[in-house]
Amino acid sequence: MRAFTRHQGVVAPMDRSNVDTDMIIPKQFLKSIKRTGFGPNLFDELRYLDEGKPDQDCSQRPINPDFVLNQPRYKEASVLLARRNFGCGSSREHAPWALDDYGFRVIIAPSFADIFFNNCFKNGLLPIVLEEETVDRLFADVEAQEGYSLDVDLDSQEVVTPSGERFSFDVDPFRKHCLLNGLDDIGVTLEDSDTIREYESARRQRSPWLFDSFANS
Repeated sequence: MRAFTRHQGVVAPMDRSNVDTDMIIPKQFLKSIKRTGFGPNLFDELRYLDEGKPDQDCSQRPINPDFVLNQPRYKEASVLLARRNFGCGSSREHAPWALDDYGFRVIIAPSFADIFFNNCFKNGLLPIVLEEETVDRLFADVEAQEGYSLDVDLDSQEVVTPSGERFSFDVDPFRKHCLLNGLDDIGVTLEDSDTIREYESARRQRSPWLFDSFANS
């Protein structure tokens, strides 16, 4: 998993509440578990005017010119500004995979669905909860200024605007440690690899027949 320390990026505004995971990545694209290749189908039903199909060449599909990610000013966006209850619906981990594969590193909203919120941290995305009034102000600033970007510092837990205004956000210390060090669940386990090897060695000496049976199976 990619580590997250600090990120500065253009902001794209997703101005709707209760964006569910089926809207983020529709069900027909859930067959793969590779974690990559989902970016072209992020928000598929909103981005395109036709029905998306797996393994389709999206570069030839008719796009919806009114959708925010199809507007030239947001083409390079890597910070997504959203409304309340973002990521609700089913628990599909493909949702953060699609956001990450598209190029987003940060999602800012007044609230998130719990499972989606947890899945973001496990996949290198930083979901940030800010007060609704603050999010409203950011939406207005993004609309008013083309190329509007935010500087997000995980270590100091701050979002910094182009004018220098700072907004603090909370993050669980364990999740922060994992993001700063690029540790997913497997990576966290491997931090104790020496202890695991010592246990396996001691267990092999105490019960050698168990390991012999595994080798011969």
